[in-house]
Amino acid sequence: MSQNAVKRLYLMQVGSMPEYHIPVVCYLVQTDDGKNILIDSGLPEVIPEEESEFENGRDVIEQLASIGLKPEDIDTVISTHYDGDHAGRHAAFTKAQYVVQRLHHLDAASNKRYAPIRSEWDQPIERIRLVDGDTELLPGLELIETSGHVPGHQSVLVRLPKTGTILLTVDAVPFSEGFTRDLQDDGSDPDAEAIHASTVKLLDLVEREHIEQVIFGHDPEQWEGLKKLPAYYE
Repeated sequence: MSQNAVKRLYLMQVGSMPEYHIPVVCYLVQTDDGKNILIDSGLPEVIPEEESEFENGRDVIEQLASIGLKPEDIDTVISTHYDGDHAGRHAAFTKAQYVVQRLHHLDAASNKRYAPIRSEWDQPIERIRLVDGDTELLPGLELIETSGHVPGHQSVLVRLPKTGTILLTVDAVPFSEGFTRDLQDDGSDPDAEAIHASTVKLLDLVEREHIEQVIFGHDPEQWEGLKKLPAYYE
């Protein structure tokens, strides 16, 4: 077994969009050699006025503390993208390397969409690892480039010893009903073609690798039935 084999996956709900009961989530991967890899960091402590539809819950720092981890114990933060409900606590992890798609990081530099939480994601470049496309971060943990929701969005594939492979679609496919080859484009979304292409890419991956567990980014019904921290998948 590889020294860096993935051992455990935790799921955390750190906030919500109360009007629609939509969960805001983060994930923690632990490896056999003791590495802690956070996937996204949830909402900022003070939610910007532009994102007032969101509400903080038990934040990522508090949840990590409940299993004995401090922010400085996080070795890597996989940043799927810099939206406010995904990158809002990035700056807390002062010892971590951030991993983000180069396309996304470069786009964010001048994109007003990410400006409200720029102080969180705009870290010193020596602490940011820019990747280009699909990337094996370590054995058992793969980044899947899934532009569409935003340029350079990335989903995450986690290979666990007992559960098998879990695909975290994040915002490439936020809800289970969108995981279909037959998405209807009514012309209202300029990113529809890219979203469809990434959805098909993930569907192909699931079929090719016989992946049984797909976790969607914000699906309230699915979320109810999943294991949440302190429980975990292994």
